[in-house]
Amino acid sequence: MSIKRAPRNVIIVYADDLGFGDLGCYGTHQIETPNLDRLCADGLRFTDAYSTSAVCTPARYSILTGRYPFRNDRAHILPGDAQCIIEQGVDTLPAMFKRAGYHTGIVGKWHLGLSDGNAPIDWNQDINLTPIDLGFDESFIFPATADRVPCVYIEGRRVVNLEPEDPIEVTYDEECVFDDIPTYYKNPELLNMRSSHGHDMSIIGGIGRIGYMRGGKKALWRDEDLAETFLNRVIKFIDDTQKKEQPFFLYYALHQPHVPRVPSERFRGATELGPRGDVIVEMDWCVGELYKELQRLGILEDTMIVFSSDNGPVLDDGYLDGAYELNGTHKPTGPLRGGKYSKFDGGSRIPFIVSWPGLEHKGVTHALISQVDLFASFADMLGMELPDDAAIDSQDQYAALVGKDPVGRKELLVEDVTCGKMLRSGNWTYLSPSEGSPYMKQVRIETGLSHDPQLYNMDYDIGQRENVAWEYRSVVTDMEARIRKIMESRKTR
Repeated sequence: MSIKRAPRNVIIVYADDLGFGDLGCYGTHQIETPNLDRLCADGLRFTDAYSTSAVCTPARYSILTGRYPFRNDRAHILPGDAQCIIEQGVDTLPAMFKRAGYHTGIVGKWHLGLSDGNAPIDWNQDINLTPIDLGFDESFIFPATADRVPCVYIEGRRVVNLEPEDPIEVTYDEECVFDDIPTYYKNPELLNMRSSHGHDMSIIGGIGRIGYMRGGKKALWRDEDLAETFLNRVIKFIDDTQKKEQPFFLYYALHQPHVPRVPSERFRGATELGPRGDVIVEMDWCVGELYKELQRLGILEDTMIVFSSDNGPVLDDGYLDGAYELNGTHKPTGPLRGGKYSKFDGGSRIPFIVSWPGLEHKGVTHALISQVDLFASFADMLGMELPDDAAIDSQDQYAALVGKDPVGRKELLVEDVTCGKMLRSGNWTYLSPSEGSPYMKQVRIETGLSHDPQLYNMDYDIGQRENVAWEYRSVVTDMEARIRKIMESRKTR
């Protein structure tokens, strides 16, 4: 059986902190996600797809570079004023598409740092290293996450709507000297949302943020508008590219359901689960609007949509928004253990959907796949040869992506928030011994950290409840040795 024609266009839709059990097509009955359920029905739903990390920055680094996070010692959760962790000269997924003649764009969350680091970022001037220096022809982003300053959009190299007479200043220094700005403890009367931990520095839009920001009042985003602002830029990118009659690659990095969860007015109360459920419904609507635009332009048949999430879910990630109290019987991780930050599968086993009429097989696949594989897989699809130093951990799994190969990878590596390692190999999952607490009290999530080795048979223990490391010591020895070999290797592809 041969793989059918390649899609003309490719869109990666990347959610933020969405869990394995948060979508209807992955089993929830508490949140209605008809548009993503339609992608599932028309496409391929993966049960064994993984991010490379249980937190966002390392996962995003991997999907764009084809490298495991441990290859870059700066691939950790970044502040909003961080230097870019992808250096110019490192090959990237959009750069590869660009070499193949595609028009490339990013819209949404970035969180990989900006500038070359030779000087602090001057938000009032052109920023000298942004996504447009890393393979993207067009870029409309916010710098980090919605809970971190600066709370502004950046198009290309410039902050959008910035007035010269109201310059922006940003600092993450706890000894902030911005005495003239509203802050969490100084001005509690301005808060619309309270913090459960952290998020207690600048108040912007009635919400406490991480970091301090002064100035740029007309450049500030309105949280309720984030979803539609990004969606409108996505539609503009697609429409403009179609006028050029050029194939496109789009990385649509959603901000939902990351905190602070502030749905637009039309989605308030959309679920009984509070803001977290509401923003997932809002996210699903955005995907539906994207789908309708592709239909309107007559290019749906020629476009592959890959939908996934950067890592697993968390309910309380710093704001008192009722996520725990209103969650009811909903299980954001589905049958998985752990969640965001965790070494257990709930941290990095994520929803992963491929939708395209040219799929060899539709329905459900148990192929083992990592998001790091998108780079080499799309290179194969495009007939592009990769240099030896490019995408060194990415494996060509295009046959699995389109449903021809039901097996996928033999093994894959994942990191938790402490950079501890998990190896999935066939039906075995091995968690290497780690220092640290087995439970993160602030977010109420099991970390999977233990001084003991942990081994789970995923064929019958998807919830990782029965540690069989002592019964299968030879498997433990082999998998620990394999982790060391991967980490010492120059490449695994």
